[in-house]
Amino acid sequence: MTLLELFQLLKRHVKLVVALPLVCAVAMGVFSFVAMDDAYTAQTSMYILANEDTSQGQSTYYNDLNASQLLANDIATLLNSDRVSADAAKALGLESLADYDASVTSETTTRVVSLAVTGPDPDETAAVANEMARQVSIVAQEIEMADSINVIDEAVSPDAPSGPNRTLYVAVAFLAGLFLAVAIVVLMDMLNTRVRSAEEVEELLDVSVIGRFPTMKEGR
Repeated sequence: MTLLELFQLLKRHVKLVVALPLVCAVAMGVFSFVAMDDAYTAQTSMYILANEDTSQGQSTYYNDLNASQLLANDIATLLNSDRVSADAAKALGLESLADYDASVTSETTTRVVSLAVTGPDPDETAAVANEMARQVSIVAQEIEMADSINVIDEAVSPDAPSGPNRTLYVAVAFLAGLFLAVAIVVLMDMLNTRVRSAEEVEELLDVSVIGRFPTMKEGR
């Protein structure tokens, strides 16, 4: 099937090609607003104050960029640990932080670590982010990973939800409906075994067409 033939085929079934994507888009829009809850993201950033080493009689710090990055990676791993999550949940009076998704990023040339927490409530999400930052500092000092972890920017309650991206979901549903409509039209054409043109008659019967009956409309 050529591209021109496909366009002609879609033109004959234009109602299906238009209606099905619209139905899918509307259905996804209704579902996203009714069944999908808003999610809020609060972010805080921390600076890692490294341990002081006096083993050689002088104060030395992690001033090498590679060492700083390794320390930042260690703190990022610690933020994702069960210990920090459990301690933060206990301090906030929550059973767990299962409803919250924490994402940690660290800069490649500094000791700054950023923590983003996504949850169902804006105020509680900000509280969880700040408490996790506080707990990771406590744990890091207990295990002598760092002297302290100082919060640069405390998390604040977000004014608007960060998700779900309903526009994207609707667009994907529309494209999926369009693809499905095209697939249905092509499949219907493949399953249609009727002879629809003189060229098909000549190809199937190996005879030449010498005449045609005109199309009759309204009994004439």
